[in-house]
Amino acid sequence: MKRVYLLLVCLCLLAFAVMPAQAFTAKSLTVTLAPNGDARINMQYDLSFLEQSAVFFRMADPAAEVKKAFDSNTNRPVTVNSVTSSSADIVVPSFAGVTRINGAMTMTSPSISFARAQEILKNYWFAPLISADFAPQVTTVAFPDGYQATFNNAITIPSVTHTLSV
Repeated sequence: MKRVYLLLVCLCLLAFAVMPAQAFTAKSLTVTLAPNGDARINMQYDLSFLEQSAVFFRMADPAAEVKKAFDSNTNRPVTVNSVTSSSADIVVPSFAGVTRINGAMTMTSPSISFARAQEILKNYWFAPLISADFAPQVTTVAFPDGYQATFNNAITIPSVTHTLSV
């Protein structure tokens, strides 16, 4: 009986050793555009137990990482409203382009890609041990008039152009 128990424990440990651990998983991304082109961006995600522990013990700072990622990708000063172990809420000024022609207002959101994050992760020594999913399950780009563009499981969200109804 003791050998069977020991064998089961060894098999479980072996299974955990060879199975990649799920790390960061993007659940949803919502980009809400204001009439002036500013964007409020909310991302919902799951963190692994180890990542949550690192945040709890202040070994990792999600707010700083989110700010750095959007600062470098948008070339605009980003304001981090809140970051928790499951979400981030930021504001990016002048995120979308706004044009007015003959009284009509057209807004164009830039494309957003998480492919670079995926590539950067591959350069770390622990990359083979984790399985991160940076493609949000659902991405929504919401315009001030209520129009929404939705994308599912896309690592790159394309630019969206919409003429607002008056």
